[in-house]
Amino acid sequence: MSAPFQRFIPKLKGHILGRLLDRTYEGDTYGEFTGDERNTVHIVGERLYRCRTMRVNYTTYDVRCEGDVINPKSYPDIMVKSPETGPQAQPYWYARVIGIFHGLVSSSHREVREQLPRHMDFLWVRWFGMEPGRYRYGFHCARLPKIGFVESTDEYAFTFLDPLQVIRGAHMIPAFKDKRTSALLPAPKTVAQVLNPEDKDDWVNFYVNM
Repeated sequence: MSAPFQRFIPKLKGHILGRLLDRTYEGDTYGEFTGDERNTVHIVGERLYRCRTMRVNYTTYDVRCEGDVINPKSYPDIMVKSPETGPQAQPYWYARVIGIFHGLVSSSHREVREQLPRHMDFLWVRWFGMEPGRYRYGFHCARLPKIGFVESTDEYAFTFLDPLQVIRGAHMIPAFKDKRTSALLPAPKTVAQVLNPEDKDDWVNFYVNM
């Protein structure tokens, strides 16, 4: 595993354990786990395998079957159903896929029903957040949804996601007038810049093409 990935291993083990326990996904995690609980997770052979692409099948608005091929190097953006509730809740969340992985995992946690190794797929993602403030979007005001990367200092800027949560791929259009910034991810040339590893910064905002 690469050095940047190693620091996310505790978060990955929490993700794996939450799924093995069949917990409800809370939007960022499957709940809080102690270090001892995370240590019950075992990755067989301490090996994870990286995939180049992932296909997402979905039903179109005219009830036809379609599919998107998610590729971190060329088509990395996805949309998932938002767990938010209430009148101001956003219907969808958006993320950029950094890596597609699978491996054999198990856990000795006493509440895990099946402790034999099982195959598990997961995505390593960088989350977008909605444009804060009074920005309004939709057909009624002729505006596209506007989003931007969550700051890297946020605990949940980078997390892991069950591929089954993905609705379909998403097409992002850079908001050119808002320009670029290195404040969202101060480290230059990281694995998070999947579209162009030579980038030293990010677009401040994107529009979601509806």
